[in-house]
Amino acid sequence: MTNDVLIVGRDSDVFGEHLGQQFSGLRFRCAHNSADALALAPPCAILVIRTDEIFAGLIAAMPRLRLIQALTTGVDHIMALPNLPPDVMIAAARGFHGPQMSELAFLFMLAFARKFPTVLENQKRKIWDRREQRLLVGKTVVVVGVGRIAEELAQRCKVFGMTVVGVSARATAPGFDAMYPRAQIAKAASLADFLILLAPYTKENHHLVNAATIDAMKPEGILINIARGGVLDEEALRRALLAGRIAGAGLDVFQTEPLPPESPLWDTSNVIITSHVGGVSETYAEQVMPLLIDNLRAFVDGAPEKMSYIVKRVSSE
Repeated sequence: MTNDVLIVGRDSDVFGEHLGQQFSGLRFRCAHNSADALALAPPCAILVIRTDEIFAGLIAAMPRLRLIQALTTGVDHIMALPNLPPDVMIAAARGFHGPQMSELAFLFMLAFARKFPTVLENQKRKIWDRREQRLLVGKTVVVVGVGRIAEELAQRCKVFGMTVVGVSARATAPGFDAMYPRAQIAKAASLADFLILLAPYTKENHHLVNAATIDAMKPEGILINIARGGVLDEEALRRALLAGRIAGAGLDVFQTEPLPPESPLWDTSNVIITSHVGGVSETYAEQVMPLLIDNLRAFVDGAPEKMSYIVKRVSSE
């Protein structure tokens, strides 16, 4: 194995500088775009990259590739590459996204509860509109997919005086008042003032939240997707919104990203769209760095069993 590591991304220099201080025996090559990545790729055995920045041509340019360390929680784009060698190990970056994901969920909840888009429009039009305000206290949050991020979100919801219900195979989780199995997702959705999706995208979770689930929601219910686009049936959601079946949706992730300009979701009433920013933060490099250091050290020391969040590891034998 060579000692060359390719880091791809707008902030690749930051990662290269920090990692270089920890690994004197590795050579870090930093690429800011796909063209730079292709030029630097051939000698590299390790690739550090966000899942949405990877592409088949980059894999083809790395005949010595042995490890892909994602800088993101999801690795679905990586796993879907048609030319991914079977002996390449894949590790995700997880366990630290709770603060930013929770804050985005609250941004959506408060924006809809306080009708903030209307507040901004009234400001532009110089309209004084002093009306009763909807509160989060006493409302019910139903979280589909209960992992570490959901637990952190639940703790914050409890501070706001909210009831927290989960949809998961788990029987209990910290901060949750009740738990429903996946087979009863529609029943759980019927309780939701806010239905928040946090389930990972897998084949089994494709359109996990479908028309039946959405139709079970309250008319005043809000759906928030900060998981993956494929977890939600977007067309079923749009039909429900157009029919006034639910009150609104906050969407950070989509089946096709970037969301195409021609997507009807842009112009659908009562939808707030963000650009897949749920997992990122101004301190992201600091958050992910301990994981990167530990995983790289274990890998170069020949102890991959000590690595965290291995998604795929297939023997080359």
